Amino acid sequence: MAVRRGTNLDRVGGFNDAVVLDAIRRTEQLSRVELAEATGLSGQAISNIIRRLLDAGLVREAGRQKSAGLGKPRTLLELEPSGQYAVGVHLDPAVVTVVVLDLTGEVVARRSVGTPHADDPDVLIDRIAATIEDVISQAGAPRERVIGAGIAAPGPIDVERGVVVDPPNLSAWHLVPLRDELQARTGLPVLLDKDVTAAAAAEKWVSGSERHANFVFFYLGTGIGAGLVVGDEVVRGSSSNAGEIGHVIVDPDGPVCYCGRRGCAGETSQPRFLVQQAVQAGVLAQGIDLDDRQAVDAAFATLCEVAQAGPGVAREIVAALAERVAKVVEDIANLLDLDRVVFGGPHWEQLAPFFGETVEAALKERFLVRSVHPFDVSGTALGVDVGAIGAASLVLDQTFSPNPSVLLPEGELVSGER
Repeated sequence: MAVRRGTNLDRVGGFNDAVVLDAIRRTEQLSRVELAEATGLSGQAISNIIRRLLDAGLVREAGRQKSAGLGKPRTLLELEPSGQYAVGVHLDPAVVTVVVLDLTGEVVARRSVGTPHADDPDVLIDRIAATIEDVISQAGAPRERVIGAGIAAPGPIDVERGVVVDPPNLSAWHLVPLRDELQARTGLPVLLDKDVTAAAAAEKWVSGSERHANFVFFYLGTGIGAGLVVGDEVVRGSSSNAGEIGHVIVDPDGPVCYCGRRGCAGETSQPRFLVQQAVQAGVLAQGIDLDDRQAVDAAFATLCEVAQAGPGVAREIVAALAERVAKVVEDIANLLDLDRVVFGGPHWEQLAPFFGETVEAALKERFLVRSVHPFDVSGTALGVDVGAIGAASLVLDQTFSPNPSVLLPEGELVSGER
């Protein structure tokens, strides 16, 4: 992954500080000389920046690097984990997950709470705010070093206004100003992004590989979605709502979706639909309340356990889901010439045993440029917390992402050296 380059211009200390921090993050440890080489900044600029970062508690010295010749050993620098913390919140219709990350991106505390059945926005926002306070306390993070909270929410969302618009699986949520409401309750700066976008950002954050600069994160939860990274950049779309793939038709004879069409991928991927199939086939007992999310989730877990136990109707139901998802992944991969799909979300661990071979086999046959490069299938390395980790990493990313606007004070570049 390429290191960003700094600039030896006046009034760009903030920009260059971020360049240096990002270079250290990507390589874990660097000397001052190596930082100058990697960023293009002068030795004096690097010395000034490191002094500021040490004073701010954002980096620390990490021993000495032996010189290849007879020169003086170089002092290595690395991020100070306790220098900053970020909160990540993942709002899924079934569960809310809250994590705290340190400056290196490590999870230092987490908690999951059930989403209230009534979906009342005020009740749920109060619960999220209380959970944030509990998790910050659990992490032992000094409040002044918690730089903000990120929220990963189901779409569609209005990023500019910080509003959750009309998520299909949260029926009571209509134009809810989640960002501002949570900021008022916690006193923290808050940003809102789409759940699949946050998950893709988290995978990008941890992958550190040029080879996987083009991938799709396929989210499997109460709903489905696709987070995209193309050219090592997260794709958000014109309104930050990219990735809505729930209405790709995968079964023309399938159930009627709320959009009015039959066989949409989102509708046929919901645990509710799969549990209903299992009940009708006699795999699960009658009487499950399909409007009770907790009951459906428990029944879905049972379905996956039965499917994993051996051949039979349960396995056929889950395998058919994997085949439908493979069709969607195939279309996305061929359209954008991607090199990887990463699966994740609240239901990924239950579904993982049925997806690898099915998706790989489908793509081996139908990926159009397979003779040019392979297409990898993997599960997220971040587990069920990937959405919350992604939301927090979006907050941390502001620390590591240089803001080019500082290069244009009053619309003009200025010269000099810092």
